[in-house]
Amino acid sequence: MDMSHDKSALAQSLRRMIDEADELLKSAAETGDEAYDAVRDQFAHQVRQMRDQLDDLEQAAVYRARRAARATDLAVREHPYGAMGIAAAVGLLIGFLAASRR
Repeated sequence: MDMSHDKSALAQSLRRMIDEADELLKSAAETGDEAYDAVRDQFAHQVRQMRDQLDDLEQAAVYRARRAARATDLAVREHPYGAMGIAAAVGLLIGFLAASRR
């Protein structure tokens, strides 16, 4: 799964759900109580669907983060001096950038 595609699809789904909810609530306000109950049930169903999608995305992100952490840990364990050199270089770069902004 492509994370940027997932985010875009989720954003579109959220926009569509909000637009539909707005229309449904407007139409429910114009009709009787039974129609309002049906609209409320449909809205609750949509919210559950979006919550499920968000949970799936969260699980995928956690999985990817853990996988990246394991890969980083393995690389550091296999090449500790290289990792220290890279960390020192990044620290120096950040230090130079911070000093030049003053």
